[in-house]
Amino acid sequence: MRATVLHAPGDIRLDTVPDPVIDQPTDAIIKVDTACICGSDLWPYRGEDDVPEARTIGHEAIGTVVEVGSAVSSFAPGDFVVVPFDHCDNTCPNCTYGAQNACDNLGFTVSGQAEYALVTQADGSMVKTPGQPDADLVPSLMALADVMATGWHAAVSAGVRAGGTAVVVGDGAVGLCGVLAASHLGAETVIAMSRHEPRQEIARAFGATHVVAERGKEGAAAVKEILGGVGGEAVLECVGNDASMKQAFGVPRAGGTIGVVGVPHGVELPIRTMFGKNIGVRGGMAPTRKYLPELLDLVLSRTIDPGKVFDLTLPLDEVAEGYRAMDERRAVKVLLKP
Repeated sequence: MRATVLHAPGDIRLDTVPDPVIDQPTDAIIKVDTACICGSDLWPYRGEDDVPEARTIGHEAIGTVVEVGSAVSSFAPGDFVVVPFDHCDNTCPNCTYGAQNACDNLGFTVSGQAEYALVTQADGSMVKTPGQPDADLVPSLMALADVMATGWHAAVSAGVRAGGTAVVVGDGAVGLCGVLAASHLGAETVIAMSRHEPRQEIARAFGATHVVAERGKEGAAAVKEILGGVGGEAVLECVGNDASMKQAFGVPRAGGTIGVVGVPHGVELPIRTMFGKNIGVRGGMAPTRKYLPELLDLVLSRTIDPGKVFDLTLPLDEVAEGYRAMDERRAVKVLLKP
């Protein structure tokens, strides 16, 4: 099959690799209908993560089941499914506690930007759509594989409440989905910290009541001015670097909570600040399967439209250009069609 392969930092190619095969009875294989590039894919692309050898890349995919293992009973060839990036059996103690991201049989999509993808723990992981989805819903269904679930996890972890206040740090696809989540969960004031006009427009469409372009101390001051000087109750950190974390700690009110979902790179938490101001930190890798049924219903009912984060669609043959576009911030998130 054709699959996206990262050979070295900055070196993305579409190569021919072996087709996935059923290895365990709990596996399934899907024919990828739609894939995409994630902001976290940029970490190894930029050399921030080690790339010791060439490997397939891409952890977000939706498509049609073509083969299932002997233990898979809930799906059959022909089913259209959303695949969470983190696979789970959905029955182990961690899963039943709502921490599917720490499943005893955790797996991941590893060749999502390809023609076919292997899903481990298929019964516990995949979620079926009622038939072939309408074409206009496909981008939003694609967003459910990771970024919408991750933005939702940020909002839930931060304790967004009806009538409350939320501040979102990061204007990538996850941050924008965090804005959408905070708005849907009923926050009265949702502040998006964004310096890029196209992303600000999406944030407003997703329910941001205010946009703050400043950063650092000026950004924190602007947020607190909007919120009467006390800062936000819920802060969503959706980037993962130290600058973003410092910004996130500059905007909560005393007693607030920061929902952290950006994959951490070089981050240090200010424990003294947390202690002195009773600021909590929750979050981590999203338990995507936990949220998928609710989010799928919201998309199918057209209540939410997270697919707006995709502002560039390319054929899989042009995946290298997709990476360049996201790396250079010419695109928020790239949709790929094999």
